[in-house]
Amino acid sequence: MAAATLLISSKNYSSWSLRGHLLARLARLSFEEKVVSPDDPAMKAELLLQASSNRVPCLEHEGVLIWDVLAIAEYLNETFPKAKMLPADKVARARCRAVSGEMHSGFSALRSSLPMNLRLHRPGFRLWSAAQTDVNRIVEIWRDCLTTWGGPWLFGGHPTIADAMYAPVVTRFRSYDVALDAPCEAYARHVMEWEPLQEWYAAAMEEPEQIEELDIEF
Repeated sequence: MAAATLLISSKNYSSWSLRGHLLARLARLSFEEKVVSPDDPAMKAELLLQASSNRVPCLEHEGVLIWDVLAIAEYLNETFPKAKMLPADKVARARCRAVSGEMHSGFSALRSSLPMNLRLHRPGFRLWSAAQTDVNRIVEIWRDCLTTWGGPWLFGGHPTIADAMYAPVVTRFRSYDVALDAPCEAYARHVMEWEPLQEWYAAAMEEPEQIEELDIEF
């Protein structure tokens, strides 16, 4: 029997649900997923960026309820230290928290202009200037981390919380045909080959629900 339950929304559309799933997998947590239908008004509001806060994913573990992906990340890191979800080095650990927090609270233009949709591919998609500014900052973060800690993940030889936080961005870049330089493209390919992400993709392709507002032609 699974030791925990992770409440998620749509696998095709919900970047926050994906982050929660990847964090649980990083922790090597035994868990089962429960899916809230995107037709649920509260969940739909979150997916359409109309909610004041994100309450999904929500992790239930040993009677404790934790929502918000950074709270889930910190809880799992403290509960399963052997999983090494944060880098061992103090400087790298601080940077990992900083770039994860920036992803958590920032990049609103990217979120609204390039909503996550794993089934989608828009060749030649033209970015608005505000979204391009967000893309430029994300690429700057990736380049700095890859140069400083040597890759192939943002903080060296194994994935961390930061990689779970930025994985949905990689899927957005693929969906909207965002061109990357060689180091960032190599990182994006590495993330796309990550086994938990590939499994999530496969499940998303089988998902029957569609949200018309997120499937519009831009």
